[in-house]
Amino acid sequence: MRFMDLTGWTWLNEPRKWSTDPLTVHADPNTDFWRVTSSGVVRNNGHLYGATLAGDFTITATFSGEFAAQYDQAGIGLVIDDENWVKAGVEQFDGELRASTVVTRGFSDWSLVTAGAFERFTISAQREGNAVWVRYGLDGEEPATLLRHAYFPPEVEAKAGIMVASPVGAGFATQFHEVQLTR
Repeated sequence: MRFMDLTGWTWLNEPRKWSTDPLTVHADPNTDFWRVTSSGVVRNNGHLYGATLAGDFTITATFSGEFAAQYDQAGIGLVIDDENWVKAGVEQFDGELRASTVVTRGFSDWSLVTAGAFERFTISAQREGNAVWVRYGLDGEEPATLLRHAYFPPEVEAKAGIMVASPVGAGFATQFHEVQLTR
């Protein structure tokens, strides 16, 4: 297990229940990061535990979860403000766990791919200049499969860390096995 020092990390929307040994986060019900697209809904109450920094960096997390309801999700997030952010990881959709990325610049845009069966999922987001590269891997694989390449405002501070949300379900638990944030 590889854990970086999480000293100085803070919550954006702290969940009611979480622990650090091991790092386990229970998503509260009716939580999400989503903005306008399709339903007109704006939600900025998903849980994100991370550090704020500017410039280039990579956030990587390996996790497993008890995904149960449609849209239950866990992974990583990069948040500048309520209108500029990226979340990526695993999401329950139509009865399957799928690799998922949402990029928001005023409006959310969502992409999913079927990842296949796995016990642990690894997701990384590499912020480089004015872009973010999102990659994933399954069951110990390095996160090499490209999931998304998107614009992300450069040199602006962003909170980067782990993310969980349960938009329509009763909530669920995610255990983070490895977390790294490197510059």
